[in-house]
Amino acid sequence: MLLYFLITCFSFALFLKFLPLKTLPPWTSEARLLSLWFWKELSLLSISGFSLKTGNLFRIPTKMSFKKMALASKDDNFEEAQGMSVLDLPELALECILERLPPAGLCSMAGVCSSLRTMCTSDHLWDRHMKQKWGKILGPAAHREWQWHIASRRNSSNFKQGKHRGWMKLLQLVRPLSWIRSRVDDSSRQSSCPVDSVMSWYLALETGRFWFPAQVYNRENGHVGFMLSCYDAELSYDPHTDTFQARYPPHGKRAVAIENGVSWERLRAPPVDTSPHDLHISDCLNDLRPGDYIEIQWRRNKDFPYGWWYGVVGHQESCDGNENYCHCHGSDTVVLEFHQYTPGSRWRQTRVNRKDHREQGNEADGFYGGIRKLKTEEEISTWKQLWPTEVLE
Repeated sequence: MLLYFLITCFSFALFLKFLPLKTLPPWTSEARLLSLWFWKELSLLSISGFSLKTGNLFRIPTKMSFKKMALASKDDNFEEAQGMSVLDLPELALECILERLPPAGLCSMAGVCSSLRTMCTSDHLWDRHMKQKWGKILGPAAHREWQWHIASRRNSSNFKQGKHRGWMKLLQLVRPLSWIRSRVDDSSRQSSCPVDSVMSWYLALETGRFWFPAQVYNRENGHVGFMLSCYDAELSYDPHTDTFQARYPPHGKRAVAIENGVSWERLRAPPVDTSPHDLHISDCLNDLRPGDYIEIQWRRNKDFPYGWWYGVVGHQESCDGNENYCHCHGSDTVVLEFHQYTPGSRWRQTRVNRKDHREQGNEADGFYGGIRKLKTEEEISTWKQLWPTEVLE
C-alpha cells in the first residue's frame, strides 16, 4: 500500500513538470506542494533512523490543510516583497529618525510596540523638546516643584498599593489566583511612561496638569501699579489658547489674585534662586556705575512678597554727568533711577548704601531689597519692549 502511494505521488509530480506551458488551475499548486512536502518528510525520517519495518506510518498533520500550506507559502513571499520594517534599521538610523519627530509623533510611535515605546520615552529624546519649548521659563524652583510632585505621587501610589494588597488577600479567598494575576497584568500594561521621566514632565506641562513657579512681567494685565516689574506666580498652561493662567500669592490680607491669558512674552524663569519673601544678597554693588541697568527688589510692606523692578544707575547730584570727570562709582551711595515715572515723583529715584546694603524704606514709600546687575542685551531689550506708552505719575 505504501509503495503504491510512493509511485503515485512521484509519477504525478513528473506529470505536472512536463505539462504544456498553459495556465493551470489553482489546485495544481497545492498538489505540487504536497509532493514536495512528502519527499521532505521522507528524507527527514530516513535520517532519523526510522524504517518502514517498524510499522510507523507517515502522518500528514491534521492542523494544516493543503490550502493553508499554500497560503503560508504565499505569505512568506509577500513578507519578503514588503522589505524591512522600522525595527530592522540600524540603531543609529532609527535614532536619527526619532530625533526629528515632534512630541506628538513620539507619542504615536511609542504606542506601536514595546521596543519603540522604550526608545520613544527615553529622556535624551525629550530633553531637546523640553529645552526648546519650556527652557526659558523653567528655573530651579520649577525643577524642585516637579521633584516634590513626583515624590507625592509615589507616596500616594505606595499607599494605594498597600490597600490593594489587602484587597488581593481578600480576593484570593473568593477568586482563583490566576484570575487575580491576569487583572494585575492588565493594569500594568496600561501604565504610561515612567512618572520621573522627562516625557512625563513635558506632558504634564503641555496639558496644564502641573502648576509651576515662574515670574510674570507687568502683572495683572499690565496694571499701572506694576509697570516695569516682574512678580512670582504659579502658572498653568492652556493648550487651547497657547497662553497661561497665573496665580499670584496673597498680599497681606488680600486673597489670591488670578490672571488669565498671560502670553509667553511676559514670562521668564526666576533669574536668581531666591524666595520672593527673602532678601537677595547683592554681589554687584561695588561694580555699579552710572548707566548700568539693574533690577531691584521692592515690596509695598512687610506682608507683601518682593517683586523685581527695572531701573538704571544715575549720577550723584554733585556730578554733571561728564564721563571724564565722573567719580560717582567711588561714592558709598548709589543713585537708582526709574525713568518710567515723571521727574519729581517719589518713585523716580532712591539711594542705597554700596558697602552696607540691606532692606531699607518705610510704610509710605515701600521697602527696597537686593539688587542684581543686568549683563545681557536680551534682558535689557525685554524690559524696554515692555515700556509703558505714557509716563507714570
